[in-house]
Amino acid sequence: MSRLNLSEEEKAMLKRIAREAIEGVLFDKKPVPLEMPEIFEKKMGAFVTLHCKEDLRGCIGYIKGVLPLYKTIQEMAVQAAFHDPRFEPLRREEWDRVDIEISVLSPLRKIKDVEEIEVGVHGILIEKGFYTGLLLPQVATENNWDRAAFIAHTCHKAGLPEDAWKSKDASIYIFSAEVF
Repeated sequence: MSRLNLSEEEKAMLKRIAREAIEGVLFDKKPVPLEMPEIFEKKMGAFVTLHCKEDLRGCIGYIKGVLPLYKTIQEMAVQAAFHDPRFEPLRREEWDRVDIEISVLSPLRKIKDVEEIEVGVHGILIEKGFYTGLLLPQVATENNWDRAAFIAHTCHKAGLPEDAWKSKDASIYIFSAEVF
């Protein structure tokens, strides 16, 4: 799986894009136009995760490249802040305590053997029928999960039994993410 190797300046720009998108809604601020690096025009999957202190406050993204990267970051930042169904919309008084984490995803790769999953390196997408569950690579590391626990939790997130991945009609995809 290829790594993007975004520069520190590009990562800072993407965080600024996310921050300005949220501030645009919270405070009715207009973003400052930026000259975009060429890679930001590439259609890529990405997630924006918000934490307030240590607590998850929102996390939404596109698994696949639907929009140019900068647009994905703008839209997913707003979605994570105001439209994650697990949380109330972000409030102005919380803003100074919010940390933004961005995960830019590599393309998905279907696997035949779960031994291909490297905990802490790969994220997992499990599909079975109409059910889909995805966990980013950092989730396994943050929770000290081994491969079996990571797979079981991904099945659970999909609304499936923990061993549903063993079914012939289940598909497992892996991806890597550049997380910052």
